[in-house]
Amino acid sequence: MGAIVLLPLGVDDSALDRCLAALDHGTAAGTAVWLADDAQAGPRAQAVVEHWLAHTPLQAEYTRRARPLGEVAHLDEMLHACAGLDVAVLAPDSVPAPGWLDQLQACFARDASVATATPWCNAGETVAWPRMGEINPLPESLEALAHACADLPPQHPELPSAVTHAVLVRGNARRRAGGLDVQSYGGWNAALVDLGLRMSGLGWRNVLCESAFVARAGEGGNHPGDLEALANRWPAWTPRLADFLMHDPLHEVRTQLQARYRQAIMPQAQADLFGAPSPPQEPSA
Repeated sequence: MGAIVLLPLGVDDSALDRCLAALDHGTAAGTAVWLADDAQAGPRAQAVVEHWLAHTPLQAEYTRRARPLGEVAHLDEMLHACAGLDVAVLAPDSVPAPGWLDQLQACFARDASVATATPWCNAGETVAWPRMGEINPLPESLEALAHACADLPPQHPELPSAVTHAVLVRGNARRRAGGLDVQSYGGWNAALVDLGLRMSGLGWRNVLCESAFVARAGEGGNHPGDLEALANRWPAWTPRLADFLMHDPLHEVRTQLQARYRQAIMPQAQADLFGAPSPPQEPSA
């Protein structure tokens, strides 16, 4: 069975509408998608979900809790329900580019040591593109960018940790590491870092899937106390992250992607500049 897409819902109905439209456009028909609502979505967002469920080509389910459980506890509950399956967790304001999930699953198929695969993102911190560590504008053409990403040679360089805009988590690695720590962290960002570091300690890798892209309006934040809890448990984590950001080991591949993206959008740009060719004229009688 392929991976399950897990989308915890937020309160922004417009962002949810964009995310669901991108999912339909960029994900293979019949893919299992679980929309999980921790009593967050209001009436307008619920109406968006209802309309989407009636028309999507994906195999979708929607659940809603009567009372909120909390971000990490809710995610952990959903991950446990997915048993040993691989799960792609999307942020509720994400905009997946075409082919995103196929590329993440191909990354897993190439290397059994990969525990988490994270795609590029315009606002993805260590995997931000075109400038690392910045909230870059949304790409002009996700279609062209998806083609440019798919053309990159698959190297899957290691990251300090996965990032929350989108991440594919290997089911058996997640099970061996014990799932999310719902007692120590209030937010998905810190809980994902902690999970990734525990999986890394067991011999798995957290990598960039350079052939996939998932856009996002902004970066994920941390709940109060989460960074302190991470630093206490993993004292080498902050220096490792700082070293990664300072030396930017992804600079070369980021530059390659920029060049391929420019080539991919060039035909469209030329069409916009010169206009579409006029249709041939019928000969006059």
